[in-house]
Amino acid sequence: MEMINDSPLVVYTAIFSLLIYAILKLLRRENRRPSLPPGPKPWPIIGNLPHLGTKPHQTLAAMAKTYGPLMHLKLGFVDVVVAASASVAEQFLKKHDANFSNRPPNSGAKHIAYNYQDLVFAPYGPRWRLLRKICSVHLFSAKALDDFQHVRQEEVGILTRSIASAGENPINLGQLLGVCTTNALARVMLGRRVFGDGSGGVDPQADEFKSMVVEIMVLAGAFNLGDFIPALDWFDLQGITAKMKKVHARFDAFLDAILEEHKSNGSRGAKQHVDLLSMLISLQDNNIDGESGAKLTDTEIKALLLNLFTAGTDTSSSTVEWAIAELIRNPEVLVQAQQELDRVVGPSRLVTESDLPQLAFLQAVIKETFRLHPSTPLSLPRMASEGCEINGYSIPKGSTLLVNVWSIARDPSIWADPLEFRPSRFLPGGEKPNVDVRGNDFEVIPFGAGRRICAGMSLGLRMVQLLTATLVHSFNWDLLNGMSPDKLDMEEAYGLTLQRASPLIVHPKPRLASSMYVK
Repeated sequence: MEMINDSPLVVYTAIFSLLIYAILKLLRRENRRPSLPPGPKPWPIIGNLPHLGTKPHQTLAAMAKTYGPLMHLKLGFVDVVVAASASVAEQFLKKHDANFSNRPPNSGAKHIAYNYQDLVFAPYGPRWRLLRKICSVHLFSAKALDDFQHVRQEEVGILTRSIASAGENPINLGQLLGVCTTNALARVMLGRRVFGDGSGGVDPQADEFKSMVVEIMVLAGAFNLGDFIPALDWFDLQGITAKMKKVHARFDAFLDAILEEHKSNGSRGAKQHVDLLSMLISLQDNNIDGESGAKLTDTEIKALLLNLFTAGTDTSSSTVEWAIAELIRNPEVLVQAQQELDRVVGPSRLVTESDLPQLAFLQAVIKETFRLHPSTPLSLPRMASEGCEINGYSIPKGSTLLVNVWSIARDPSIWADPLEFRPSRFLPGGEKPNVDVRGNDFEVIPFGAGRRICAGMSLGLRMVQLLTATLVHSFNWDLLNGMSPDKLDMEEAYGLTLQRASPLIVHPKPRLASSMYVK
């Protein structure tokens, strides 16, 4: 009888124990759920936007010393994760590359890049693959690069003669490099130069073009409040959207004129496929996508030309400008590079692309320039299509990913004396003799990595190597007013691309026979 009276108590105790067990199990499961990566405490509403400063790549590198190589920021209402080490970048751009192949919404793509109809900011999918294939086959393939090798050679020759003709006058090296890279690309894209008559003389339009490109890169790299706090987008508190629309209108007029001229000159007829634009115009008459029956529009063509004219010119010219600045600051390295060029090329001709594979030290100089001065210090943003886990931390769906390329390449745990310009680190016996800058080794990824690696990487490498080799071989360089090399200003100006804060103004001194500087 007593046992019967106690049985309800036993049942209730068992049920209560099961409930406690279930609650504890749920709590333990909740505790095991990955947390967000560490990061600075955000301000209300605006989040960590005030923490970024005027040079976000440098600020984020400093933050990584406190919070680690994987950080979480709240920019307005947007979750942002920052990869600041080679191993973390590899997790995102190799292991989880497919999940991070899209771009987040941003005002630059909307107002400058024809509302995402370009290659750089287009959503990942069939249309993006089609645009990339067009560029890969017709502009950046090994065959296309070889076919247009003579164009690059001729334009670099024009640059060399132009510099030599300056005499005792100082030159703005970045300005001349911009003209050279733009004309070299334009001849492939359009079949003609866009600046100058080929004599190397100054073209006022080139300055205007350079200013447009730099402005686009600065605006595209800006952190616009409206991108992170949508309610503020309409107010354009920073004036960034208005500037984007204005520079887009200028560039669109430039591209419209080029497109209309090409069409009126009969690019649909016998001249098609002579240059990239003729080929693109010819595709307007054909079904280029078997499934959808889609055809290229004028807007898509202009968006593609915009990508090529900006990313394809400014990145190369600014990289070469940084390389020459570093060599001026390190005269012993310059002498080594010149000795190699004198041995391989000699004094009686200019450098050719066929010489480049034999110039091991020169290639190490280029790698070291890419390491210290990557053309894109913060990678173009990517977005998480789905939530995932990286290094034990939770990465929410829709998060924006930024890879701090600048910070990774200066990581003291990877590089000895990381702030020193030391090309020998990439030679046999150096710390990283086999590093590849083509996105395979994450210690140096100036072109990015994964599916959305820079489409023009192969062309960029050839152009930077040829230009740097030619300038080093053909000239010695003095600074203004006898300035000591160690006093040269190496400050950076932040944008989508890494510009020098002050242009490199130099006195060139020809070091080859005078016959090398005449046509």
